[in-house]
Amino acid sequence: MKGLRGYGGLVIGGIVGLDIFFLAFISGASMNPARSFAPAIVSGVLHNLWLYWSATFIGISIVALLVRKRFTYDKDVQNRLRL
Repeated sequence: MKGLRGYGGLVIGGIVGLDIFFLAFISGASMNPARSFAPAIVSGVLHNLWLYWSATFIGISIVALLVRKRFTYDKDVQNRLRL
């Protein structure tokens, strides 16, 4: 797969920058579930923590299904994804 070879750092940096720019006022731009879990335990505010954890796994599942559906026609690519 060729993809956007060489642009990984730019894409990851862009995502982190957008997260900080748009979500810093909501969650302090916390993208690490472990980083959000400890302050929630210490402060005792756990009522919204379920959304943070479940949204991560739901998003990953949706992307995995889309990638699998997109590459099912090419058996060579599908075999490489299973490695």
